[in-house]
Amino acid sequence: MAGTIARLPDVGWMLRPLTQIPGVRHAVVVSEDGLRMGHGSAEGLTGDVPQLDVAEAESLAAACAALTVTGQSTAALLFGDDAGVRQLMVESDKGFVLFTSAGQGASLGVATDMEADVGLVAQQMQLLVAKIGAHLSSRPRESMTSTP
Repeated sequence: MAGTIARLPDVGWMLRPLTQIPGVRHAVVVSEDGLRMGHGSAEGLTGDVPQLDVAEAESLAAACAALTVTGQSTAALLFGDDAGVRQLMVESDKGFVLFTSAGQGASLGVATDMEADVGLVAQQMQLLVAKIGAHLSSRPRESMTSTP
C-alpha cells in the first residue's frame, strides 16, 4: 500500500492574541479527531503547568476532542440531530476551560485561571475564529489508495 499522509499545519502562532489576555494560561487548536494543530501558553506562567510542552498539548487536544463530541451528542439528544454546539465550558476549582468550533473539523480550547474574565475570553475566541477560521479548519482526510 502506498499513500500520502498530509501533515497538519502548526497554527500555534495564531493563538498569541488569546494567550496575552490576562488570566489566560494556555490555548490549543484541535482537529475533530483529537490531533493537535497548534498550541501556545502565556509568558511568565508559574504553577503546575507553566508551559505546555508538545506531549501535554497532545493530551489536551485529545481531551478537547472527547469533550466536544460529548457536547455534540448531548445537544443532539436534547435538541435534535441538527443542533450545533457553539461553545462548551468546564469550570474547575482552579480555573476554566472554554471550547468553541474553529471552522470545519477543528476546535479551539482555552484554559484560564479563576481571575480571568471568561466573557472577554469567549468574545476574543470568537473574534479569532472569525478572523482566521479558514486557517483553523481541518479538511477531511483523504483515504489512502493502494497501488498495484
